[in-house]
Amino acid sequence: MTTFDDREHAFEAKFAHDAEMQFKAEARRNRLLGLWAAEKLGKSGADAEAYAREVVKADFEEAGHEDVVRKVAGDLGNLSTPEEIRAKMAELLVVAKGQMIEEH
Repeated sequence: MTTFDDREHAFEAKFAHDAEMQFKAEARRNRLLGLWAAEKLGKSGADAEAYAREVVKADFEEAGHEDVVRKVAGDLGNLSTPEEIRAKMAELLVVAKGQMIEEH
């Protein structure tokens, strides 16, 4: 195997690792968003956890995160706006990545 092949495999492995970490961070962010929204809805404990799982599942409906925004905005109604939800998602993505770093 040549140095070029080794380098190519290393780049492919890094790309796959980075994609997996981004996926995990977004799923964690969505769970945190679900817990945030659940609190606004007056849910706690097992009900809040169940709602957070629903939010994570909503992200699989289409590419991007607008499916999550639509779900949470629809559930919260006048308790929040899509803009506030998007801002919270950006904030929680930083939190989620920080949590992942702390765990490793």
